[in-house]
Amino acid sequence: MINNDLLRRISTILNFNDEKTLAVFKLGQCLISTEQLTDFFKDKNDSAYKVILDVELASFLNGLIIDKRGKKDGPEHIAEQVLSNNLIFNKLKIAFALKADEVIAILELADLSLGKYELSAFFRNVNHKHYRECSDDVLSTFLKGLQIQAQQ
Repeated sequence: MINNDLLRRISTILNFNDEKTLAVFKLGQCLISTEQLTDFFKDKNDSAYKVILDVELASFLNGLIIDKRGKKDGPEHIAEQVLSNNLIFNKLKIAFALKADEVIAILELADLSLGKYELSAFFRNVNHKHYRECSDDVLSTFLKGLQIQAQQ
């Protein structure tokens, strides 16, 4: 998925205004200006549109985890330079403190049925024999389910 779309959708689901979004970036050790954030949210065809780098989105997601769950003891988590859908999905699961059954229920709200074993394959180590790559469709469906849940 496109990082800008992910940020837009997550911010919409959580009803974050620009100030709150910037605060979450800061929690993830990433300083984004108001102008940059505005450019992130512009239409792709706008000449001022700026692409969110993986490391910036990773910082936002790390900040979201801190915002939702509190700061963890120990050293700060370094933002990943490269993100995959699996990593994004896992960070969202952690931020919202979701268990497998809850993730499955959220996916079912958006008309996708997965079993626990199918779901756990997304969160395995990439070298594990049962690892499965998370498609854009699955990640998008999860976000759609979160949106439906937020509206209930």
